Amino acid sequence: MPERRTVALVTLGCARNEVDSEELAGRLEADGWQLVEDAEDADVAVVNTCGFVEAAKKDSVDALLEANDLKGHGRTQAVVAVGCMAERYGKELADALPEADGVLGFDDYSDISSRLQTILSGGSVEAHTPRDRRKLLPISPAERQDAGAGVALPGHAPVEAPKDLPEGVAPASGPRAPLRRRLGSSPVASVKLASGCDRRCSFCAIPSFRGSFISRRPSDVLGETRWLAEQGVKEVMLVSENNTSYGKDLGDIRLLETLLPELAAVDGIERVRVSYLQPAEMRPGLIDVLTSTEKVAPYFDLSFQHSAPGVLRAMRRFGDTDRFLELLDTIRAKAPQAGVRSNFIVGFPGETEGDLAELERFLTGARLDAIGVFGYSDEEGTEAATYDGKLDQDVVDERLAHIARLAEDLTSQRAEERLGESVQVLVESLDEEEGPLGRAEHQAPETDGQIRLTGPGASEGLQVGRMVMAKVVGTEGVDLVAECPEEAGR
Repeated sequence: MPERRTVALVTLGCARNEVDSEELAGRLEADGWQLVEDAEDADVAVVNTCGFVEAAKKDSVDALLEANDLKGHGRTQAVVAVGCMAERYGKELADALPEADGVLGFDDYSDISSRLQTILSGGSVEAHTPRDRRKLLPISPAERQDAGAGVALPGHAPVEAPKDLPEGVAPASGPRAPLRRRLGSSPVASVKLASGCDRRCSFCAIPSFRGSFISRRPSDVLGETRWLAEQGVKEVMLVSENNTSYGKDLGDIRLLETLLPELAAVDGIERVRVSYLQPAEMRPGLIDVLTSTEKVAPYFDLSFQHSAPGVLRAMRRFGDTDRFLELLDTIRAKAPQAGVRSNFIVGFPGETEGDLAELERFLTGARLDAIGVFGYSDEEGTEAATYDGKLDQDVVDERLAHIARLAEDLTSQRAEERLGESVQVLVESLDEEEGPLGRAEHQAPETDGQIRLTGPGASEGLQVGRMVMAKVVGTEGVDLVAECPEEAGR
């Protein structure tokens, strides 16, 4: 019997990319490939790239070059780029990076196995030709579901599942749905709620290469969540470019409010988390569901980006400091312990000292649990790249450093406010030196800090995937220290 072809998936970027990698893994394993964890043990290393900002693109290129260095020194024979950067730049990336043996776009995902086999056999696959994916679906959201059948949409594309799937590979939701294979054993997994974005923020290129917004059907999301629960997942995080738009193309903009309680009721699921919410699209009913539904985390990943009205309008966004603070007051009136995080861009074209002071006023009053701060840089193909009023790079760097220091101080203060709180912690790892580590409801994976468990209940008996109650007794920056009662380890 011939030796099975081996493939390793290296994933960069956001949780949406992680879901895409697991879909590719499912397709490849179902077609006879053996998945391996390390690129050096693989015939083909597939790098799922990020194309969001310059730093992420650099990381993607570095990962491709690192994988290429393995060729000739071990098993690795080919390196292939997929994901957002490959989709966005296609042939341009292939020409600039000849070390990559293939540059495949989203349209290649449905036939990924044959593409990799061709490359592995010494053949060539034409590099992906980028196109504006916003033009692939109708302008009207109501017309997209049927029209999307012939468009490559990672997380959506229907495939006929083989009758005999390998163990651990299953249709994510039904007989004609994306296959998925978990690439780890974490008790947390992301579920794609939708793809694409209809917003036209002037600084963002994502809609051009991810396409227009299209929701997955609730039955598909539920089916995938049930399958993940069978794999041992305890927390699901709903991801998309804009979760607050979910359902608008299915005829019900309030569909998320209906779906969340159904997901929370899935047997085995202990926590449901919603990421990436648009402040301008927050609805009273959605706030109610997020703050009052058992097993749904009162967690608000709100995309503020700035708070000065002039800057927000130039970004093609809405709101201001006072409106944003009112939104947070509304949330905390219903759930005082609710977690809130956001990202901000400083140094946007035309940003004044007064605008920066307005952002400081918001940050000081917002009491955010986690804050990401980025310095503005031009993104090819965006409206903002054509703006006048660009700030000198040293000014952008100075403002970035200033707001980043402020954010660090404010999030540390917010962590200290949680001293004495009782928190429900999902145990995610057992570190030999630090002991059990996990996250509470106000902490999303990788971005919002973690909790180190101490006390009699943490000394022995705790297992990964357990949900335990603990009392916050200390802080370490944004990280918390919480004490478990003795019965927690039983």
